[in-house]
Amino acid sequence: MSYTNEEVLDFIETEDVKFIRLAFCDIYGKQKNISVMPDELPRAFSDGISFDASAIDGFANEVQSDLFLFPISSTLSLLPWRPSHGKVVRMFCDIKYPDGRPFEKDGRYVLKRAVKEALKAGITVNFGPEFEFYLFKTDENGEPTKIPFDNAGYMDVAPEDKGENIRREICLSMLEMGMRPEASHHEEGPGQNEIDFRYSDALTAADNAMNFITIVKAAAVNNGLYADFSPKPLQDKSGNGMHINMSVKSFDNEDRTQAFMAGIMAHIRDITAFLNPCPESYLRLGEMKAPKYVTWSHENRSQLIRIPAAKGEYKRIELRSPDPMANPYFAYALLIFAGLDGIKNNMAVPEPTDINLFKADASVTDRLTTLPTSLAEAVKLAKNSSFVNSVLPKNFTDLLRN
Repeated sequence: MSYTNEEVLDFIETEDVKFIRLAFCDIYGKQKNISVMPDELPRAFSDGISFDASAIDGFANEVQSDLFLFPISSTLSLLPWRPSHGKVVRMFCDIKYPDGRPFEKDGRYVLKRAVKEALKAGITVNFGPEFEFYLFKTDENGEPTKIPFDNAGYMDVAPEDKGENIRREICLSMLEMGMRPEASHHEEGPGQNEIDFRYSDALTAADNAMNFITIVKAAAVNNGLYADFSPKPLQDKSGNGMHINMSVKSFDNEDRTQAFMAGIMAHIRDITAFLNPCPESYLRLGEMKAPKYVTWSHENRSQLIRIPAAKGEYKRIELRSPDPMANPYFAYALLIFAGLDGIKNNMAVPEPTDINLFKADASVTDRLTTLPTSLAEAVKLAKNSSFVNSVLPKNFTDLLRN
């Protein structure tokens, strides 16, 4: 349900809400929040709630450190794992300067710009991510270990699959927060799980991605476990991916999916630092169904982009390189901008690579373009990219971590 400011205020009063969390995301994809009491909410809507931006990595310095959070009423959601009396809700926020200007490093603002540019070009893009995560046991002090919760394999069932009840708990929480889970199962790694949820518009999908991570982590803690979204938690096991499904629609009903896909392939090396933002990301790429080459094919899971066997509204492209450490706001924005560049310049995709690239001979793979092999390489490509620097805030790539 999408609320107005007045409806949120009524909801807070009638539902015994005592704490309102105003949430946002730093540039590295870590969710932050500040809690206010119900009496402060009208002021938050009208004037914003200030915070020290110099304490948030990459946001500001001590000289000009004040920024303001303005809650977005349409993003209201109840946190179902909090008490039923004295309830807790959360809203995502716009971030603004004291004079009311949007804060240009706010990922949500950058994504809004991308969506606006797409609409001007007569294009809408829906996103549906597929998150993988590990469940690890904790020690006697509640600290995470590297001991998997179970030793089950791909799509195994209970009792080997011990994550079944936790996935059910996660899916029920998702429903309570307005998200629609579509499928869940045990993944290939021991203790590894996957939950997919319904596609939506870019902003909602990015908000849902942040909600999902919070839900999973809360469910894990409630069960004495630790949820690990890092790209390579166990050295010799499958890594965690965040496959991003995109459905491209044009107002004139022309199919521009291939030009959009061509734009992504043209710029994928330059934007990989945002899709795979930590050193361990590059330990995952190139093995166990994680791509290494800038290629595409129908149904083929050894490719960077796979075209799933789907019909009607489920037709889409699936980008298989990103991992869950990516900031979804910047990731989705860059993918939209890249796709629009492909459409604007009538880019064409290369021929599909209809082979298993994990078993292909070097005579084949040596001719292919590869993704960056390290974070340092990916960051260098981003910093030197005229495309990336044209769509992101000035000097933003200087904040990337090697």
